Amino acid sequence: MSPVKQKKPNTQIVTDADALAHKCLDLFVASVEQTLKQKDVFYLAISGGRSPQQFFELLGSEQKALSLGWDKIHLFWVDERYVPRDSQYSNYKLAIDTFLAKIPIPEKNIHPIPTDDEDFDSAARQYEKTLRSVFHIKSGQLPKFDLVILGMGSDGHTGSLFPNTNACFDTNDLACVVYLLDQKLPDELLTRITLTHPVICAASQIIVLVSGPEKAKTLKEVLAGPPDEIRYPIHILWPVLDKVLWLIDSPAAGLI
Repeated sequence: MSPVKQKKPNTQIVTDADALAHKCLDLFVASVEQTLKQKDVFYLAISGGRSPQQFFELLGSEQKALSLGWDKIHLFWVDERYVPRDSQYSNYKLAIDTFLAKIPIPEKNIHPIPTDDEDFDSAARQYEKTLRSVFHIKSGQLPKFDLVILGMGSDGHTGSLFPNTNACFDTNDLACVVYLLDQKLPDELLTRITLTHPVICAASQIIVLVSGPEKAKTLKEVLAGPPDEIRYPIHILWPVLDKVLWLIDSPAAGLI
């Protein structure tokens, strides 16, 4: 039996979305405090979407979050829709509205994914350049985030690694463009930039937030079935399950 098959996902089930957000906050605060005892910087990457929104709101309101050493925290995004930063669909705007405008983090520590270049690939390379500069790494090296907070879509995507897209196969870049071809979506949601899965998997800690009954069927298949990164891109995490915590609310956990 292969090492991957021997590993089992580390899951923690909580009652509802509010409990999910508070648990994520506790884990984040503990991770920052522990890491900053050992070094002078904490690297965080966050995702957008509905699942982390309540967690973000706690970051901007709970004293234990506000009192963290934000001057030592560098904030990145796992993925971003290619829309203006003031768009309602922008992950950056979600962060601004919920917590970024309320915490004492220096502007130089905030590293949004650029979306103002007409050339998508150029924007992805610009983000990659930022990653290399902030992490002080050379070509061929991966940035190592202290914590990456992910969600999982009802189709099994994470970040903007969607089923059957080019991004699932990119292991050479730090960030890449994702072209979505589902014409049922508004045009402004079709193109995204995401961290590639080698970058995500290189993190020291990964938290996956899964919330809502619409995720239950997919979650059951993801956790119980054999890894299939093309059908369910969240399976990119299977080689590193030992450092992944799945935080799941009861509605999402209804079938497991």
